[in-house]
Amino acid sequence: MVLPVLISARPGTEPPRERSVSFTYSTVVKDIPAGAKTVQVWVPIPRNSPFQQISDLTIASPYPYEIDTSRFGNRMLHLTLKNPEPTIFTVDVRFNALRREHIQERLYTKNATGPMPADPDMARWLQPDRLVPIDGTIKRWAEAIIDSVGAETDLEKARAIYNHVISTVKYDKTGTGWGRGDIYYACDTRRGNCTDFHAMYIGYARAVGIPARFAIGFSLPTDRPSGELSGYHCWAECYLNGIGWVPVDASEAAKNPAKREYYFGAHDENRVEFTIGRDLMLYPGQKEPLNYFIYPYAEADGKPFPIDEKRFTFRNLEDDTSK
Repeated sequence: MVLPVLISARPGTEPPRERSVSFTYSTVVKDIPAGAKTVQVWVPIPRNSPFQQISDLTIASPYPYEIDTSRFGNRMLHLTLKNPEPTIFTVDVRFNALRREHIQERLYTKNATGPMPADPDMARWLQPDRLVPIDGTIKRWAEAIIDSVGAETDLEKARAIYNHVISTVKYDKTGTGWGRGDIYYACDTRRGNCTDFHAMYIGYARAVGIPARFAIGFSLPTDRPSGELSGYHCWAECYLNGIGWVPVDASEAAKNPAKREYYFGAHDENRVEFTIGRDLMLYPGQKEPLNYFIYPYAEADGKPFPIDEKRFTFRNLEDDTSK
């Protein structure tokens, strides 16, 4: 049976919701390898977008730093230490974020017209990532999903892949192997976190010729106005001709079946986006591409060393409209 061209009615008739928060991202650098001559530290800085405005950015650092921009518009704080003494120091990044609910209105409008912004990186969103290959097996699996429902248009194919992922993968962070965004891990175990869900979604979409891209940031709890965040959240978008970029959050849909319709076509306002893409090279460059960039990254003489101590806190601002 062919899927319908349009999905369910638009999620609400009110204007897109907004949420405004103050955010602090703290990084503690310690245990620098003895004898290191050059230490570099990178910390992600959130990006502006049509659905997110970052303001009042302040940096507290005991050492000079630069804020650079790399591919896809990703921003980062970068500092370099020469011949560092044994030390421990903290870098605090503080900012305000106004986040708007992202709803792709064209999904709910027949014969939509008007220009759509061009993406200079569109070709990249059809290419494989190191942990998301587009090989014969992935293509065969993706095509089997499409064929099983008789999907013909890109919208039908994108929705078929979404339905398959959220129906066959369990949000489960037990054991080992999850969290790397390894498509074969996700396909074989049928479990994982948001990174694994979206590796599968993005890989299958690209395998059938639909551009798809990865984004990562933090979810903002809806049950409290402030507090500490335990870790990142990631999501995806797919590009459909005549519609544009369609928000997708497969892992949230899998956790909350009541919102499965919503999360194909919308990202809620309870999130802050930091970076786009995978296999990322930072600026001015590091030894190996990063699988994704949401946590601080450091190198000593070109070799990675861990930054295990980090803290993320938020507080709703007085003009918060998410209530």
